[in-house]
Amino acid sequence: MAQGTFVHLHTHTHYSLLDGASRIDSLVSAAKEFHMGALAITDHGNMFGAIEFYQKAMKAGIKPIIGCEVYVAPGDRRDRTSARGMSDASFHLILLAKDKRGYENLMQLSSLAYLEGFYYRPRVDKEILSLYHEGLIGLSACLKGEVAHAVLHDQLDKAKETASYYLDLFGPGNFFLEIQDHGIEEEARVRQAFQEMSRELGIPLVATNDCHYLHKRDAAAHDILLCLQTGKDRDDPNRLRFSTDEAYFKSSPEMTDLFSEIPEACDNTLKIAEKCNLLLDFGRSHLPHYTVPKGFESLDTYLESMARQGLAERYSKVTPGMEERLEYEIKSIVKMGYSGYFLIVKDFIDYARKEGIAVGPGRGSAAGSLVSYALGITDVDPIRYGLIFERFLNPERVTLPDIDIDFSDWGRDRIIEYVKEKYGQENVTQIITFGTMAARAAIRDVGRVLKISYAEADRLAKLVPF
Repeated sequence: MAQGTFVHLHTHTHYSLLDGASRIDSLVSAAKEFHMGALAITDHGNMFGAIEFYQKAMKAGIKPIIGCEVYVAPGDRRDRTSARGMSDASFHLILLAKDKRGYENLMQLSSLAYLEGFYYRPRVDKEILSLYHEGLIGLSACLKGEVAHAVLHDQLDKAKETASYYLDLFGPGNFFLEIQDHGIEEEARVRQAFQEMSRELGIPLVATNDCHYLHKRDAAAHDILLCLQTGKDRDDPNRLRFSTDEAYFKSSPEMTDLFSEIPEACDNTLKIAEKCNLLLDFGRSHLPHYTVPKGFESLDTYLESMARQGLAERYSKVTPGMEERLEYEIKSIVKMGYSGYFLIVKDFIDYARKEGIAVGPGRGSAAGSLVSYALGITDVDPIRYGLIFERFLNPERVTLPDIDIDFSDWGRDRIIEYVKEKYGQENVTQIITFGTMAARAAIRDVGRVLKISYAEADRLAKLVPF
């Protein structure tokens, strides 16, 4: 049972890029301070912060609920046309993972939204929702949700039809009509309509606050963040803006007071939290299958054979010390179950060299491995330069080794395609990087939004030490 009287189920972190102004550390700390036993993360269209949030919430003793505020295309996700562009290209829908199956389906939906449905934003549609809905709880979202949109356009029959569709899709007890109160007039209309629909259709209500920043005083900073996202000046009358300063992380008493006339809506946040019990295992590695040539019993025996052969080719004279070190490294790699990893890396490096694609000599701690050198993964001699294997792979710390490899820009795409073809596209992904605004750049950008002269903003920025 989640502690307290309320759990936030509609929460945006700074991974809702240039829209969420709350850092995960701060959100988790606030939830702990408010004695909330659980907390959900529901960033816009992505799951970038899911693992960071899960680990930090677990460490703080708070149940993590992994979710996403997905964008739902009004028709086919692949249709990239709309009457008014971005404004009617998608509806909002909150999805929360109840378990491992739900988490896997949420990842699948998020990926397909980017790969197949991207139009202004990553979008899903009802077709793939019908395929990947198991293990998920749905909430009807904010005023931009499909049900609320129909209510606000006086299409009550359509609102009921849509709500009934989602109830049938997720199943009884797994779909909720989401009510909010940020002091916005339209929200009052939706609350009234949702209470009637709840009684008529048997769909429970749930209270949420659309949390985009931590404290009420942060509303002005969040407003500037929206200007940075949209490239607008703050005094532009036609720009995107929030019409409220209530989108902050409220305490349980604030939320129960706000919905005192509908107490079951806050109680349902606890019931939803009880249903969400996702456990993630970070102790296992999942590597693509590498097929060894005939005549070898296993990945381990093939790795050892290739390493010993490579050692003889690399050195004109193999000393007992080299043999001993190679034996130690091979035993460590085999014990930790990483033979396949080394063979996969060797495979695509061999392909690059065969295709004439330039490969870097190796950097980082991988250069300290004699096995890497013998296999041709690196070209830096760890014996000659006294490099230490344990900096790369330590048997006392079971983490997958990180082999940094540099390829020529012009051949990089060919290597990625080769890996996809050989190991399966479903087993290949690229690691995302996030651009952050350093202090000086942030000052200059904020100065532009506030129409402070460039000279003045630049003077302020230069006061910040590197």
